[in-house]
Amino acid sequence: MDLLLAFSRGVDWINEKFGRLADWCILLACTISAGNAMSRYGFNFSSNAWLEVQWYFFAAVVMLGSSYTLFRNEHVRVDLLYGWVSDRTRLYIDIFGFIVFLLPAMALLAWMTWPFFLDSFLRDEFSASPGGLMRWPVKLLMPLGFFMVLLQGLSELVKRLALLRGPVAGIAVVTEYQRPEQ
Repeated sequence: MDLLLAFSRGVDWINEKFGRLADWCILLACTISAGNAMSRYGFNFSSNAWLEVQWYFFAAVVMLGSSYTLFRNEHVRVDLLYGWVSDRTRLYIDIFGFIVFLLPAMALLAWMTWPFFLDSFLRDEFSASPGGLMRWPVKLLMPLGFFMVLLQGLSELVKRLALLRGPVAGIAVVTEYQRPEQ
């Protein structure tokens, strides 16, 4: 279990860095959006590249921020039963959800989006818009994002399994039922 928990800490560390990168991408996208609007309406000058890079940053926010959202346990959950059951039962519900839903879906999506990126990269695809950007960097975000959610799902699974075995020091499982009272 120590090796699995070390893996989990490594994945958490990586996804925390991706979460911070997603935060910066929000700031950059908003700054570019404001700058583009100002140059368009103030100076009658604009470029499709500014719009596209803004979209690329928003894509990075979603695809790189998703794994961080799972790490922080801020993802959307249908909790019709979740709020009424014990902490131990919640761990079992999470384990079931990771194994049956999250991990297979993320593995399939990462696998299916890889050829989409690879084709764009090999063709050196560019946007058809005048002044448009290369497409493969933003298309790389899809398999990368899905793969990182897959890894974070494995990390969360390891942490839930470790918690079922008993109290373990250093496990960073952020859950509603483990947050201190505010």
